[in-house]
Amino acid sequence: MGEHSVVYGYPAISLPLNNIEVTCRVFSSESTWTLYKDDTLSMAVFASLEHLGKQEARIRCQVESMVPEKRGMGSSAAVSIAAIRAVFDYFEEELDDQTLEILVNRAEMIAHMNPSGLDAKTCLSDVAIKFIRNLGFSEIELNLNAYLLIADTGIYGHTREAIKVVENQGQKALPLLQELGNLTKIVEKAIAAKDLLTMGLTMTKAHEKLTQLGVSCPKADALVSLAVENGALGAKMSGGGLGGCIIALVKEKGEAEKLAVLLREKGAVNTWIESL
Repeated sequence: MGEHSVVYGYPAISLPLNNIEVTCRVFSSESTWTLYKDDTLSMAVFASLEHLGKQEARIRCQVESMVPEKRGMGSSAAVSIAAIRAVFDYFEEELDDQTLEILVNRAEMIAHMNPSGLDAKTCLSDVAIKFIRNLGFSEIELNLNAYLLIADTGIYGHTREAIKVVENQGQKALPLLQELGNLTKIVEKAIAAKDLLTMGLTMTKAHEKLTQLGVSCPKADALVSLAVENGALGAKMSGGGLGGCIIALVKEKGEAEKLAVLLREKGAVNTWIESL
């Protein structure tokens, strides 16, 4: 919750996906590591080697990721974390959490220019994270006895372009951003109260506001509508927009599994179910 409105000082809530993993393995190589300035993995490994004083090390990496790229699922942060841990492990060096987070954010600057740090903080966390610009991060405990169904539209998200869409609207966007910020606050209270009905309805309202902002896409809109019409308590796009994934709140795991099959039949290229 809180896409786009977070840039304007409203809260955002994000959730680590504990069952969707990235693995990185480091091997010896005949050549030194090459830094490609438009590649997060390259930067993450380089930042690690620089920190360890081993810039001339001859290594290569093999990454296996369950996280699709450019879908608003924190892929670059997750890959960076895995790569940095793998490099430190390869050289049998200790890696504390603070150093890991610093190095991840350094790599993330390559992918996102001016990241909030939310992706990295969330990927490093075991609990949900609340973020407010200039105020920082706090943790949110989830114990909702429900499930989050994630469905991939198969379309690359375009965060930078989506931000421009919002910026180009000027003052017209401000009421929608304020409403999105308020909806995030409602969801936070609903989480605390374990009020799934309010949480779901608010997610759907947030998607309507994001659509009005112009940052959704037809396929995401169709999958959201399909989810809500077939048992989900609520659904919305997730991430920067213009592609990416949708998320749906579902009460029972069996319902989530049935809905996942339906969404794949109707065009989702992949689905995941996460316990809340």
